[in-house]
Amino acid sequence: HLTKMAAFRSVSLRRLAGVRSKHTLPDLPYDYNALEPVVNAEIMQIHHSKHHQAYVNALNVAEEKLAEALAKKDLAATIALQPALKFNGGGHINHSIFWTNLAPQKLGGGEPPSGALGAAIEKSFGSLDKFKERFSASTVSVQGSGWGWLGYNTVSKNLEIATTANQDPLHPTTGLVPLLGIDVWEHAYYLQYKNMRVDYLKGIWGVINWKNVAERYAAAHRV
Repeated sequence: HLTKMAAFRSVSLRRLAGVRSKHTLPDLPYDYNALEPVVNAEIMQIHHSKHHQAYVNALNVAEEKLAEALAKKDLAATIALQPALKFNGGGHINHSIFWTNLAPQKLGGGEPPSGALGAAIEKSFGSLDKFKERFSASTVSVQGSGWGWLGYNTVSKNLEIATTANQDPLHPTTGLVPLLGIDVWEHAYYLQYKNMRVDYLKGIWGVINWKNVAERYAAAHRV
């Protein structure tokens, strides 16, 4: 009887912990129309409240199923859930970074980086303009859907440009610490830019929150 009670209490605590740890959609630090004319309000509203929310919902479902599989010691089910966890978990991670990487121009969006980050960009790429050229060329070439990234290599202590497919998160898949991520899924730009991903990438620099990127660089540099 005591063993059954202990087991029931353990399961109840795990379920309670699961409820407490559910992922939620983060609030945007600006209004949906704040990034206009670079990214219009309709795109931002759909992208944030529909697409990002869908990743959050699916991630919570996948984690609930994972908890059940682990409790049952069902290895096959555990393995089968990994793609859903990677895709939806990556979508949540990537978008949570993306929203903070952007800022309205009236709040500093587009203002060039300075200080340690500015110096690091010059060291790694020659200049901010050269970095933008290389980043845009790499990111516009992503086949299908994916992301363009500026990451920090904690081993070499250098900045690196990278791309990831679909919703693959940068750090778990490459080891690079994400500093700046730009979403090139069509839902991020198609309603405004149609199939002109290159024009979207030209415009997005006008609302990049380099202060946020610099904060991420400073944190990664201390590791």
